[in-house]
Amino acid sequence: MRYDGPDLTAVAELWGVPEGEVGRIHAATVFRVAFCGFAPGFGYLTGLDERYAVPRRGTPRTAVPAGAVALAGAYTGVYPRASPGGWQLIGSTEAVLWDHTRTPAALLTPGTRVRFVPEEL
Repeated sequence: MRYDGPDLTAVAELWGVPEGEVGRIHAATVFRVAFCGFAPGFGYLTGLDERYAVPRRGTPRTAVPAGAVALAGAYTGVYPRASPGGWQLIGSTEAVLWDHTRTPAALLTPGTRVRFVPEEL
């Protein structure tokens, strides 16, 4: 993934760390899909330390692109398709999270362990 989200600066300020540290902290975390919902293929990932919980945006975006990696509370999620959303966007991925021709269609299912690997520049 790329740590290039439009809310990266705001999250760094909330965490009290430099922007580059957000990616390091996030990528060092082993996540687990707790449950799925909101949209087909959207997994709610747990594992991020509670001290890094962030509030949802005051005003949701009308359009979040597919592949956006986001935070809300102590959850991490990846938007499987373009949709409205109020989570803090910290990055992006090219991973296809929902493909109805794949079995299972969802890349992330409850119980799946997830690691985010930063893209080398």
